[in-house]
Amino acid sequence: MKINIKETQNPTIIKFEFPEFITQNQSFEFKNIDEAKNSPLAQQLFYLPFVKTVYISGNFVAVERFSIVEWSDVQEDVAEQIENFVNNGGVIVLANENPIKKQPVTVYGETTPNPASLKFVVNKALTKVAAEFKNIDEAKPSPLAQELFKFHYVKEIFIAENYVSVTKYDSISWDEITMELRTFIKQFIENGGTVIDETQIAATEKQEKQQIKNFDNLDTTSKQIINILEEYVKPAVAADGGNILFDSYDETDKRVKVVLQGACNGCPSSTFTLKSGIENMLKDMLNDKDIVVEALNG
Repeated sequence: MKINIKETQNPTIIKFEFPEFITQNQSFEFKNIDEAKNSPLAQQLFYLPFVKTVYISGNFVAVERFSIVEWSDVQEDVAEQIENFVNNGGVIVLANENPIKKQPVTVYGETTPNPASLKFVVNKALTKVAAEFKNIDEAKPSPLAQELFKFHYVKEIFIAENYVSVTKYDSISWDEITMELRTFIKQFIENGGTVIDETQIAATEKQEKQQIKNFDNLDTTSKQIINILEEYVKPAVAADGGNILFDSYDETDKRVKVVLQGACNGCPSSTFTLKSGIENMLKDMLNDKDIVVEALNG
């Protein structure tokens, strides 16, 4: 087994990546050898005087060092030690007494109009509640999103129905990471991981807007706009890995505000879509040439 060394955004932490997953939908963090009782590999690493913290998740072991050394001086030796430990039959993490039965799934990637976003489609329903996460702190309702944010190149995540839309940073190409993300999502779901705990996001402001619980109290035009967005716009936007939410309608200046999520948020073609697509559709279907559509940040 060959270990690949990967730098992270934190100069004190190095990732040692395996060619396959080493944990079943679990993440571990060990601060010392006593905490690492269920990880023989982590215990072995703590015998190195410069090891401060050991993280085990997905297909990697990440090690945080004390400042007494530089990674450039020791990373090759650590990788070799990990390789030797595993190749000699060493246990990385002790098996769960109640292992989760795998549920085979299919995951494939689809391009979107946004070059920074890719849509990973799953052959099963993931959630009834669409949700967007801008960072790991927002992702508490979604264990899957929390794990995905541990990949340094993941910028934003949008999950809806049967797909996960991932937006990356520009510093890396999709060719380098698509297979890694697809494999991770597939194995996470197969191992019984929770994609979204819907009870934790039901009360958020975005979710309230999405469900439009005060629909009956809205003015007639707002109701018409919502119905048009739901019937004609949302299906097309979802096909591109995104979502659109009605925010408000101002009768005075005829301004419709919407929220773009997922691949649609930040997409270079979103302005064209708003003006040449959605805005013209609303003008035509509502027979009002003064309507203006404005997008808010998702």
